[in-house]
Amino acid sequence: MKLKNILIAVNNMEKSIHFYKSLFGLQVILDNDANVILTEGLVLQDASVWKDALNRDILHRNNAALLYFEERDMDTFLEKLHAYDEPIQYVTPLTTLASGQKLIRLYDPDGNLIEVRTS
Repeated sequence: MKLKNILIAVNNMEKSIHFYKSLFGLQVILDNDANVILTEGLVLQDASVWKDALNRDILHRNNAALLYFEERDMDTFLEKLHAYDEPIQYVTPLTTLASGQKLIRLYDPDGNLIEVRTS
């Protein structure tokens, strides 16, 4: 068995595509309107489709999972965050761990938790 993708529910597809492209460099591989596959295996699905498929409410900002990214140049990434055209909601401010790694946690526009660490 092989894990193929990670799917997250989003309320505004274009806003989410812009967010992941601008800040993380992810590109659209396949666009089927309500389902968009990005590089690195991230799939964005329109929240209404996901809600209908599950027949349950979507719980944004549930903090039960996160998308983990590694970034070699945290200073450049922080510049991207500060220059981004929408306010970023931070969960954990820039922190330096005992190992010397730097990390920051934030939410995407739909409350999906993201962690970025240096390698």
